Amino acid sequence: MNVFLASNTMWVINGILALILLGIGLYELYIYIQGRRSAKMLSEEEFKEGMRKAQVLDVRERDEFNAGHILGARNIPYTVLANSYNSIRKDQPIYLYERKKGLAVRTAIKLKKQGYQDIYILKSGFAEWTGKTKAK
Repeated sequence: MNVFLASNTMWVINGILALILLGIGLYELYIYIQGRRSAKMLSEEEFKEGMRKAQVLDVRERDEFNAGHILGARNIPYTVLANSYNSIRKDQPIYLYERKKGLAVRTAIKLKKQGYQDIYILKSGFAEWTGKTKAK
C-alpha cells in the first residue's frame, strides 16, 4: 500500500512541476508576442544609425548604468519607469537597451500602453555592444 501512495505522490508532484513549467513557457511566449507588437528589434548597426535622432534609454539599475553604458544614453531604470513618463517625449523615437533584452521588452510594453509609438530595442543588448561607451 505504501508503494502505491508513493507512486501516486510522485505523479502528482511531476504533474505540478509540468504545469509550472508550462505556465512559465506560456508567460515567456506572451511577453515575446507583446514585445513584437510594442517595439521593433534593431541590430547594433541599425541602432547606431538612428540613435542620434532618438531618446536612448538604458533601463538597467543605476549601478549597472554607472559601470558602463552607451555614450549618450539616459538611465531610466525599469523599476522607476512609472514615475518617469513625463521625462520621455512622445514625439521622438525611443531606443531601449539593457544587458540582454528581456527588461527592455517589458519596458516597451509599458510605454506602448502609455501611448508611446516609435519604440525600438537593441536586439543583442549592451552585453554585446561594440560601439562607444562611457563609465562613471
